[in-house]
Amino acid sequence: MKAALFCTSRYIGDTPQGVWPLPAKYCEPETAARSMETTLEQFRLADQFGFDWVTVAEHHFSALSMTPNPMIFAGALSQVVKRAKIAVLGPTLPILNPVRVAEEFAMLDAMTGGRIVAGMMRGTPNEYVTYNFNPSESRARFAEALEIIRRAWTEPEPFGWQGRYYQYRSISIWPRPIQQPHPPIYMSGSSPEAGEFAARNRLGLGFAFTTIGEAAKAAAYFREQARLAGWEPKPDDVIYRVGFHVAESDEEAFADMSRAAPRVALTNSNAAISAAIADTAYYGRDVAQATRTATRTLQDRIQSGQILVGSPETVARQIARIRGEIGAGILDCPLGAQLGDKTLRSIELFGTKVLPRIREL
Repeated sequence: MKAALFCTSRYIGDTPQGVWPLPAKYCEPETAARSMETTLEQFRLADQFGFDWVTVAEHHFSALSMTPNPMIFAGALSQVVKRAKIAVLGPTLPILNPVRVAEEFAMLDAMTGGRIVAGMMRGTPNEYVTYNFNPSESRARFAEALEIIRRAWTEPEPFGWQGRYYQYRSISIWPRPIQQPHPPIYMSGSSPEAGEFAARNRLGLGFAFTTIGEAAKAAAYFREQARLAGWEPKPDDVIYRVGFHVAESDEEAFADMSRAAPRVALTNSNAAISAAIADTAYYGRDVAQATRTATRTLQDRIQSGQILVGSPETVARQIARIRGEIGAGILDCPLGAQLGDKTLRSIELFGTKVLPRIREL
């Protein structure tokens, strides 16, 4: 198995909880700068201690993730992370210019010597509010944008495009990607429609904000559809996102998490915050999604496969279960909490003590 450190560049200052969009008046520029520096240091350590990937993503108007343009952050990471792959998971395709996305990914691939992973996402419902796009068009926009990007990466001659949502007189991107024919592509997909699309288009599939049981069913369906399309996904074609906090012992890890500040997250243990998120419809109002991500205790979250907590030995066992039930080859691991030096130590322990145990899974 491989592991990625996912950092959202979370704002480390105090802000109101459960509010979206979060008023900009709460952002102190100096604190925002320190937050960015903290994230870069965490990524640097992940690279040093053996993580295979580092990952960034696109979100807007929130202190939870200060990366409205993950391409910019990935460019900064190209100068900090010298060994690990840099996965941009991803740009939100339906609200962006696909030619610009193709150009930026190709530029990043050149800057990193071919270490870019391209995650193409439809985005959470609030993203469509951000740039005023019709969410009912998101699947069709996504499919057309992806086709343009792939062709822009592989077509040796200038070409025009006249589609339903995008029209371009001439496309001929410079530079071309280092990786040929193009960087590996993943998309998010817990739904049957997403699994079918990924299988037809030979894309990797990622699962986030879900459970082991739900992801296992979705991964099995994806593999079934891929076989019907004439190919067999490898373990690395499946990514599973799961938070983590590792300490020297189980007792220390659980004590650390009990002291962590409440987080505005889908699995938050604070019912008032969870209700506030539902009211803002930040993550949408899909009933199945709400069921998967309802308020749970820490033990429930561990059991359902939403977070890894414990000593290196305990966390390695938790990962083995994920590997066995889902078949995922790559774990995308957000930090379980921001706890200063304890978080840095958690990254070190995961890289030096957990990763060697899971390499053979």
